[in-house]
Amino acid sequence: MTVAPGRALRIVLADDDPVYLRGLAMILQEEGHEITARATEAQSLRSAVARTLPDLAVVDIRMPPTHTLEGLRAAVDIRRAHPAVGILLLSKDMELTHLRHLLEAAPGTAAGGIGYQLKSRVTGPDFVTGVVAEVGAGKYAIDGEIQRALYRTPHRRDLLAALTGQQLKVLELMARGLSNSAMATALSISKRTVEDHVNTVFDKLGLRPEAKEMYDRRVRAVLMYLASDD
Repeated sequence: MTVAPGRALRIVLADDDPVYLRGLAMILQEEGHEITARATEAQSLRSAVARTLPDLAVVDIRMPPTHTLEGLRAAVDIRRAHPAVGILLLSKDMELTHLRHLLEAAPGTAAGGIGYQLKSRVTGPDFVTGVVAEVGAGKYAIDGEIQRALYRTPHRRDLLAALTGQQLKVLELMARGLSNSAMATALSISKRTVEDHVNTVFDKLGLRPEAKEMYDRRVRAVLMYLASDD
């Protein structure tokens, strides 16, 4: 179940840097959120989420023992086992594959929100009131630098301009994390009509079915929408 923006969240934090972990916990607690557990390695993160079932898990992608992708793998496992838990990935690097793995872990479910942020900008209350609230409310919160790296040409805007008002509304709801069934309810139309709109959006944005193995079309469509205002 997602949480309304502005409400206090129950959060598990995972990072192997104790100073960074303590600082992030202080920021979140000062804004009224509850830290249900802190983890410094991937297995303790999995256990903490299973034990406390938080609203959100904030996870460093690179964790011990190899400092490669242990945090990401734990996040994917959590997504599969507890899809309602929002996942916010933190990283020093930009890599769309990380995001794709996470979204593909619980396709078609009423899953929690997903965020992917660069650690260098995870500071202060603005992070809490913005990114954390968005992911906690079941939405996507993708770092602007990651978006711009993917879609920094005017061609992106031209593609979005080709969408009708109803198609843009479907894309907006998709960016809010709604499933096709939930979008049908919100728009008072059939699920089949929503599916038709979604497929048309993919076509107009140039996201062809044959590209599915390279990237998730739903993720790319949402990223294009989120990046349209920068």
